[in-house]
Amino acid sequence: MLLLCRCGISRGDLRQRALTKLAVTSSLLGCSLLQSLHVKVGDKAELTKAFTQNDVVTFSDLTGDTNPLHLDEDFAKKSRFGRTIVHGVLINGLISAVLGTKMPGQGCVFLSQEIRFPAPLYIGEEVTAAAEVKRLKSSVAHISVSCKVKESEKTVMEGMVKVMVSGS
Repeated sequence: MLLLCRCGISRGDLRQRALTKLAVTSSLLGCSLLQSLHVKVGDKAELTKAFTQNDVVTFSDLTGDTNPLHLDEDFAKKSRFGRTIVHGVLINGLISAVLGTKMPGQGCVFLSQEIRFPAPLYIGEEVTAAAEVKRLKSSVAHISVSCKVKESEKTVMEGMVKVMVSGS
């Protein structure tokens, strides 16, 4: 602090110069980074899978989620679903797989999500997880996601996610 005052630079001047430099640098980096990203608005990807009872049991063992709606057929028969259902977070894992392996792909980082589960996914139903880039802001892609049962087109998960995209 003493050195700054002797040179004629006040603390306020230094802070303003630093903020201005940061804003200019961020602006320049944001533009060049956006141009070097390997994704663009409108890019799409999908992945299809049918979860088995073994997948659900394995997920339950790994996470400790032993809710009988997913594991106990007798319990689930008495529920509003009528039979066992796949864990919602397991379905959401397909979205992570699409994002991390197909689009945007390797090196992307999942930042946030806002999702809904409008209908159940039953064990054995083939589901397609789909993702579409809706907006790019700096190095963050805003991506619309959904999971739909292939045969019936029933939506079992939908929402928006944000991922940090690595440059190409």
